[in-house]
Amino acid sequence: MMRKRQVFRWIVFLLAAFYCLRTLFFGDFAAFGGPFRYLTIWALFCSFFAASRMMALEENRSAKRWDGFVCMTAVLNAMVVFLYWRLYFVDPTSVTSDGQLGKAYLELYMHGLGPALQIIDTLFVHRSYRKLRVSLMWLFGVIGAYVAWAELVVGPMNASPTGTVTSGLPYPFLNNLDLSGRAVFYGSNFVIAVILLLVFAGIAWVIRRTFPQQTTH
Repeated sequence: MMRKRQVFRWIVFLLAAFYCLRTLFFGDFAAFGGPFRYLTIWALFCSFFAASRMMALEENRSAKRWDGFVCMTAVLNAMVVFLYWRLYFVDPTSVTSDGQLGKAYLELYMHGLGPALQIIDTLFVHRSYRKLRVSLMWLFGVIGAYVAWAELVVGPMNASPTGTVTSGLPYPFLNNLDLSGRAVFYGSNFVIAVILLLVFAGIAWVIRRTFPQQTTH
């Protein structure tokens, strides 16, 4: 069992490392902020750091569990998947410049496989969601930082994409909303993130109760 768990975590770590390096070396940095304008990339780098900490824990190089951070990362990834595909299927141009998906191996990892692997680790391997207050603080901090980054830095520093109200915000649809509309959007999605955290915590509790012999570390 331990060997399988280690292999799984190496796969998660190496995939996250590959896509982080790809972002740094081949990402589009033409606009201010480059690929870091997008929440997907924030979630990717959080996943990479979380995976590195899980490998350190797995190989007894560290005893720190990072429960709050890994739970926040799982929820952030779930939000990325939920928001991206919901917006894409309603209006593809709301999240992409031309309404077309990019390279399949990139899209499927960023908005599917990568988040799924992170969530699986937190639920079935790491057995997280024991410190919800800390997870909530991480969630509030990271989402708040991203909103501030998008509104106060990315938007003012970029001329595109353009919308009916403003321009420069990372996702095209945001530029069609006024400040109050964007505030409602950000707030409602933070509520959804909190709900997801509670749902994951409930699932994790059931897993720990049902399979107590698999509890690690």
